[in-house]
Amino acid sequence: MTAAGWRAARVEPAAYDTVVIGAGLAGLTAALRLAEAGQRVAVLAKGVGATHLSPATIDVLGYEDGVVASPAQALPGFASAHPEHPYGRLSVDVIRAALDWFRERLEGHGYRGGLDENMLVPTAVGAAKPTALVPETMAAADLRRGGRFVFVGLRGLKDFYPAYLAGNVTRAQLPGRGSVAARALELAPTLGVQRDLGSLGFAQRFEDAGFRASVVADLRPRLVTGEVVGFPAVLGVGRAREVCQELEARLDHPVFEVPTLPPSIQGQRVFETMTGGLRRAGGRLVVGSAVGEVRTSNGRVEAVLTETAGRPIAYRAGSFVLATGGFASGGLELDASGRISETVFDLPLSGVPAPNEPRLAREYFDDQPISRAGIAVDEKMRAVNGDSEPVYENLHVAGATLAGAVPWREASGNGISLSSGYAAAEAILEVAS
Repeated sequence: MTAAGWRAARVEPAAYDTVVIGAGLAGLTAALRLAEAGQRVAVLAKGVGATHLSPATIDVLGYEDGVVASPAQALPGFASAHPEHPYGRLSVDVIRAALDWFRERLEGHGYRGGLDENMLVPTAVGAAKPTALVPETMAAADLRRGGRFVFVGLRGLKDFYPAYLAGNVTRAQLPGRGSVAARALELAPTLGVQRDLGSLGFAQRFEDAGFRASVVADLRPRLVTGEVVGFPAVLGVGRAREVCQELEARLDHPVFEVPTLPPSIQGQRVFETMTGGLRRAGGRLVVGSAVGEVRTSNGRVEAVLTETAGRPIAYRAGSFVLATGGFASGGLELDASGRISETVFDLPLSGVPAPNEPRLAREYFDDQPISRAGIAVDEKMRAVNGDSEPVYENLHVAGATLAGAVPWREASGNGISLSSGYAAAEAILEVAS
């Protein structure tokens, strides 16, 4: 944007202590932590972030030459072997503190677990995924103990396949001590004139007492003694914990939720809880505002300008957190010429293949050469250049924008987002104190 464009922009009347760019788990963690500490915080985002697409589990480190039983024990060696990884900048103590902080903020969802051991919970396709923290509605799904499971489909809910899920769970090679058996059944709840509600529609129906009663009446006679009952993760929008507890009591069987394919109702619950906390702490969330330009001076970011339908708005702050995600969310971009770039500040990248090397492998599940591309940071989560010097003294980076990780292979994505967002906030507060 030209200087004239900046002059035309409306400047926020009160400068913020910190502006966070991105409203995924990393951005919301940094923003909420700062707002709780008394900072004036604004979150700017194009959309609602990846929370609406992913499960609500916190996967810290699930795989390293096989399934990781204890992230706390594996992380020091993992960080030492992969110093370029975000966990090379995040100590076990910081990661543990971030998980504890998150569990307290999501108290209404009753998160279970911790850094000392991974649970194994079924994914939407029946893979056994190692994860450190799960909402209470998923706790009974831990496959390590073995047991008999029944997965319940709901006619009218597409993209949830209980028979496929049960078959994969039964065939899974589990490191736990118990054996697993699984079957599937389908309910045909009364939906009225609507036949295809979708995840949100079913979640809203489960908050209706009459609908729950009809589900219980249909399901209970079909259950076998000792079975653990898995529903798709649509047991309510904001009251899933209470709905799950009621179903357990009325069915007289343990009940759990299985993550669905996107959209993720579980992820929406996390988003609503964290943004609600942010607003109560005095923070501001502005969704639908993409950052189009930045203003810098003397090695610091002074302001960012958002592109809106009307007049552009400039946001000034003492500190900034970049949490725009990776390739999937547009925080990183690969153009037609093969150039990879960071899309807001055009920061220098790390982990990018050399110009004469391929960017992508032939097979989808191969180790993709560009998968570790991103922003390198120092111990204060500040973006650094090739000489390991901060690009801007007051710009911190968190989440999937960071270089060095392959979250889908490691089962580490939400763990990196949560702990790096928390660490960025702690670094800002340390300077402010």
